[in-house]
Order: sequence, then structure tokens, then C-alpha cells
Amino acid sequence: MIAIHCLNGPNLNLLGQREPGIYGGATLADIERSLRDHAVRLDIALTFRQTNHEGELVTFVQEAGAAGAGVLINAAAYTHTSIALRDAIKGAGVTAVEVHLSNVHAREEFRHVSRIAPVCAGVISGFGPHSYVVGLDALAHLLRGQLLSAS
Repeated sequence: MIAIHCLNGPNLNLLGQREPGIYGGATLADIERSLRDHAVRLDIALTFRQTNHEGELVTFVQEAGAAGAGVLINAAAYTHTSIALRDAIKGAGVTAVEVHLSNVHAREEFRHVSRIAPVCAGVISGFGPHSYVVGLDALAHLLRGQLLSAS
């Protein structure tokens, strides 16, 4: 069984009430339920966490790396600002997939640049809560491929 940590950044705890025209009506708890159901079907041990604090998100990445887990990450606003998070992903040696609910490239220009994308295996955005499911599928595929090539 592979392990994946789904890590969520600031303000995602407000999903369902925060700008539903952009983020939709699903809550983070709704997304977690859906992702847990999908993880069971894929035989994935899923850890799901959210924080509003950059340093705590860095710690979550480091813990995933220490556990040998992949990282599915919606860093929210930290995507565009956090060199510390970028360095944590690279330094912890995790395989990571970045996800976003909205299409960040159709939004404000400052959202067009991701500080973490260069150290992630891929980026999925614009599919609402389904971005997480697609991201989980992609990450599981990558991690299983790494396991096969290591044996």
C-alpha cells in the first residue's frame, strides 16, 4: 500500500462559504470524504491535513518525506509566495503533485506564477473538487511506477 499526504494551505478551511463563484460550494470536509473514498478504491493510505500557517505546512511536507509518502498539495496562496515550501518539497525528497480548485491561469496575474510547480511532478487546476481526484490518480501512478522501477 502506498501512502499519500494531502496537504491544504490557508483559507481552504473556508471552502463552501468563501467565494463560491470561484471555489464552488463543496467544503474541505466534502473534498476529504470524496478523496478518502477514492483512496480506498486505489488501496492508498491517505493522510489529510489543513493549516493556515506556512511553517506548519512546511513541517507537514517534511513529515511526509520522512514517512516515504507522496504529497498531494493545494498550497493555496502559498503557491505563489513561499520559497520555504518550495525548498521543503525539494529538500524532503517527496514526489508531489500540486492541485488547485480554480484555473489559476484564468485569474489574477499574480496567481499565474507557482513557486512550488518547479519541484512538483505536475500541476492540476481548474476542475473544482475533481482536481483532487485527478491529482490523487496521477500521484498514485507515479509512486507505483517508482516502486516498480526500484524492485
